[in-house]
Amino acid sequence: MTTSAHTDFVPSELNGADLSQITPLLNDLIDRPIESDADFDAWLLDRSELDAAMSEAAANLYISMTCDTTDPSKAEAYSRYIETVPPAVKPLAFQLDRRHTDLVARFPRTDPARAARFAVLDRDIRAEVALYRDENVPIQTELEKLAQHYQTVIGAMSVTFEGQERTLPQMGVYQESTDRAVRESAWRTVTDRRLQDADAIEEIFDKQIALRHKMSINAGFGSFTEYAFRAMRRFDYTPDHCFDFHAACEEVVVPLVDALDEERASLLGLDALRPWDLAVDPKGRPPLRPFKGGAELVSKSVACFRALDPRLADMLASLGDGSESRGSADGANFDLDSRKGKAPGGYQYNRDRSRIPFIFMNAAGLQRDAETMLHEAGHAFHSILSRDEPLMRYREAPIEFAEVASMSMELLTQPHWSAFYPDETDRARAVRQHLKGVITILPWIATIDAFQHWIYANPTHLTADRDEAWLSLDDRFGRSISWQGLDEARAAVWHRQPHPFCSPFYYIEYGIAQLGALQLWLHSIEKGPRSAIDAYIRAMSLGGSRPLPDLFAAAGLTFDFGPKAVSRLVERLARELEKLPA
Repeated sequence: MTTSAHTDFVPSELNGADLSQITPLLNDLIDRPIESDADFDAWLLDRSELDAAMSEAAANLYISMTCDTTDPSKAEAYSRYIETVPPAVKPLAFQLDRRHTDLVARFPRTDPARAARFAVLDRDIRAEVALYRDENVPIQTELEKLAQHYQTVIGAMSVTFEGQERTLPQMGVYQESTDRAVRESAWRTVTDRRLQDADAIEEIFDKQIALRHKMSINAGFGSFTEYAFRAMRRFDYTPDHCFDFHAACEEVVVPLVDALDEERASLLGLDALRPWDLAVDPKGRPPLRPFKGGAELVSKSVACFRALDPRLADMLASLGDGSESRGSADGANFDLDSRKGKAPGGYQYNRDRSRIPFIFMNAAGLQRDAETMLHEAGHAFHSILSRDEPLMRYREAPIEFAEVASMSMELLTQPHWSAFYPDETDRARAVRQHLKGVITILPWIATIDAFQHWIYANPTHLTADRDEAWLSLDDRFGRSISWQGLDEARAAVWHRQPHPFCSPFYYIEYGIAQLGALQLWLHSIEKGPRSAIDAYIRAMSLGGSRPLPDLFAAAGLTFDFGPKAVSRLVERLARELEKLPA
């Protein structure tokens, strides 16, 4: 098979969101005569290029909508797309998937190299054929619209604080204030704003649960859990593996988090931590301020990567200077600064036809924003390193490994955070803060994942039942803080996590990937950063062309997230943390 970047099948000017332009090409693929392996390979490449064109058109509409949820034209364009294009395309794509499986039967992969080359693709297509139901297409459309509605609700949230209107990400700076009264006031202001829309968010989620359950029953599954594991191509682990991760977090990580919280309370001189005491420096030092504005964030990130490995720096620098604030219009590759109307969170979206990544953030000048930039840069590196893969599907790695690409960059760049902090004391403080964050995020991941397992094992539950389940999990995995007088806020704290609304069951991947990233971090410590980056580039260049355990192995990592693996890595992480000043 060739490694040609493009074929002549899809016109360069094709609008992949226009049904009148894409439907004839889909029908051509459905009807085209295939008489040989070479014909089949050409068919695969042509389908891949059409899929890429459609994917990029959707990407640009999504990026535009999330960068400005208040613009009716952008919201309407995205809504119109999800209401018209995927419902029309999915039945045709199913015909192509079914034809793919028929062609595999007609032209068996008898050559071992050929069989290995297409093993993941053929497996994934078989799963999609088994999942597809015509009656689920409108359900999937409705679910996408509900996810968009959630993002619009969250994106519209702002508060007036200290005389100025501020977005919720911008309010994060106040949680680092050394004035406890300011922290509490800011926290309550944000929480009160979130609670204003709590009922609306719960209503969105109730509708999503019912639709996801119905979709699963339609496809012949007993629960959305079973459906989601198949749809997300989780061929290499089961819910029981997730439960093992939950147990490991409870047994190994939560006690360490409790000890760190006890240390924090002692340093702050408090009998008990409150929710507004978790981000402030425990020694009363002023907040870390690693950058001002998106352009400076990018320039400092490039400098950080250049000190680690020039190959990485060149990839990030190729995307621009970070000053853009217009979504993906005119070929922009960044939209980084927080502003009113942006959807929450951060993401990297690879535009599959141009094969150029886009990075979206809500940066407000915080240390966690610098970490997010390094994280999303890792995703961009993954996209760039695999861009020569001719099959679009193989340019997309399983999420469990895609997050290794990003989380590794947070850890491996730590020795070079002097790009953000010329003062070594500040750099060491930032590293300690980050390593503590790595530790504390693991139980949160377990909480969100366990919560979703409970939700879809009990799809007809009431809101009160859901609150009770959440609070029980918070008792099991949560931080050692006092929620006295804040019961309503505690029950709704999960609303801020977009994954249950927009990407159900997508979150355990962060835990799996964090353990992989920690292994690569230890590789760097023990064998040197050049060796670790060589392993990183080698593995990321494979995209998603290998099964998940093989991708881990290509980077020299073990695919294991059970109690022993968690214990070994977290214990080493704790030892490294002890070397840094508090």
